Amino acid sequence: MSTETGTRTPEAAAEPPPAGASAKERAPQGHRRLLTRRDRLILGLMAGVPTLVHLALVWVAALASIALAFTTWDGIGFGSITWVGLDNFRQLFTDNPQFWPAVQHNVVWFVVLILIPTPLGLFLAVQLDKRIRFSRVYQTAFFLPVVVSFAVIGFVWQLVYNPDTGLINSLIGANEPGHYIDWIGDPDLNLWAVLIAASWRHTGYMMILYLAGLKGVDPSLREASALDGANEWQTFRHVIFPTLRPTNTIVLVVTIIESLRAFDLVFVFNGGAHGTELLSILVTDNIIGESSRIGYGSAIAVVLLLISLGVIIPYLVSTFRKERRS
Repeated sequence: MSTETGTRTPEAAAEPPPAGASAKERAPQGHRRLLTRRDRLILGLMAGVPTLVHLALVWVAALASIALAFTTWDGIGFGSITWVGLDNFRQLFTDNPQFWPAVQHNVVWFVVLILIPTPLGLFLAVQLDKRIRFSRVYQTAFFLPVVVSFAVIGFVWQLVYNPDTGLINSLIGANEPGHYIDWIGDPDLNLWAVLIAASWRHTGYMMILYLAGLKGVDPSLREASALDGANEWQTFRHVIFPTLRPTNTIVLVVTIIESLRAFDLVFVFNGGAHGTELLSILVTDNIIGESSRIGYGSAIAVVLLLISLGVIIPYLVSTFRKERRS
């Protein structure tokens, strides 16, 4: 019956092709090759070249820096590399008068960023989440410093802090001879002056992170809180803010990383000297400075890496645990 109607039974469809059939006829039609040799070559180059560049510039450089931390090297010829073990770290912790002040300044950097621009960024995010008029304009204005590089921000704030023609001294009348306030050169002021500039940029960063977190809050929570008679502050404190716990974790990690990798702004201000020493500045001064102590500078970089890993690894562990639970 099936033969008369022109259809093939499953048995007939499963019959092998004739022995004299060509390879093309014997190949299953559902397994045709979709990528040509040229396509595979292009895909290999597109995936391989970035991978090699990443390995060379990130992993190989990081491992080489760790290895050099246990040596002395002036950067001229690989034959001058000498193994010294833990001498670089011993000298760093005991004999370097700039190391512990740099660590202290990094801690101060973190404390200021977490206490001033972070709450301010949260406040701006809450206000912009109310869908006020021209909210897009305000978001752009507050986020603009984040887009600008730290070097440009440093040059702008140098003009603000200029003791002779700067904006601040002009406003407070401290731009006259004998009344100058040297915001950049004074060791008692320059760190706080740099932190104000860093906070100006960090506020916009925190605003965007919190604004993204607020957009993910279920509107029904606000409605239920309003029905229970809670005012705006009570709703934020007891309902909205607890739901921002993942965002708070990201904000904390980002702030710690920003405080550890701070370099550009300080380097543009005064080269990281006279009271603004940071770990990243010490690394640069020892590796590409006049002394060119690459092994010693690598030891400082390893210390900075270990501090960063102490923050990043717990965050990754907690993130992976949450993903497994979900």
